[in-house]
Amino acid sequence: MGIGISIHMQESLLFVNLTGELDQSTMQKVKQKLVNAIDQSDVKHVVFNFKGLTFMDSSGIGIVLGRYNQIRDRDGRVFVVGMNPVVAKVFYMSGLNKIITIIDDDADVMRVLEEAI
Repeated sequence: MGIGISIHMQESLLFVNLTGELDQSTMQKVKQKLVNAIDQSDVKHVVFNFKGLTFMDSSGIGIVLGRYNQIRDRDGRVFVVGMNPVVAKVFYMSGLNKIITIIDDDADVMRVLEEAI
């Protein structure tokens, strides 16, 4: 299927919207865009929106974990919003839920971010 990625900044927040499948065949494209976006800006926190993500394998876990490490070095946090059951299963099995804040609804994103920041 492929992957769609859109990125936008809002102050020190990087919002990442992913659609399609995040797997071995698409992870390089996502990784390159995210590394560049974070390295070339004053990003402190990253919010992944997985609402449009239909599949994620361990490559996707590596993408999220890598950005967690980048952001942790900036004393920031990583958040995920909108996981379907397939993506959530992989996310929880990997244990990422122990270090990444999961937000259930888009409407809660700003509230959670304000509390976290």
